[in-house]
Amino acid sequence: MLLLVVLGACATVPMGTPQEDQEAKRFDQPAPDKGALYVYRSGWMGSARAIDVTVVGGAKAELGTNTYLRLEGPPGTIEIDCRYGDKTNAGQVQITDGQTRYVEVSVKVGLWLPSCEVAEVSPDQGRAAVLASRRVAIQ
Repeated sequence: MLLLVVLGACATVPMGTPQEDQEAKRFDQPAPDKGALYVYRSGWMGSARAIDVTVVGGAKAELGTNTYLRLEGPPGTIEIDCRYGDKTNAGQVQITDGQTRYVEVSVKVGLWLPSCEVAEVSPDQGRAAVLASRRVAIQ
């Protein structure tokens, strides 16, 4: 019974196709004049609500538990904003030509209300999380 309650409480988000998911999990290197960014959410903390993610100047998506997105674009400083309820946060990563970076967004327990956090992670940690996740649709 508890398992049904937990599963029923998970946030539902728009998903990408199985083909898009498999393509992103090949971790193909981006074109020399572009970089790739994976943004993922793992774990069960705050799973009843999606984290809204915006890549400034790019795409928007909702990340539920164990989901990710992949973007390619010109190199430079990339700002990633997150929103969880009324709380917001942001982080930046620097991407160079042909490089792939990985960012985790997560729910953090605050003094009064939970919030989100954006943190760059190692390629090994990022790839492992993406392989255990499903790709979301980008809005």
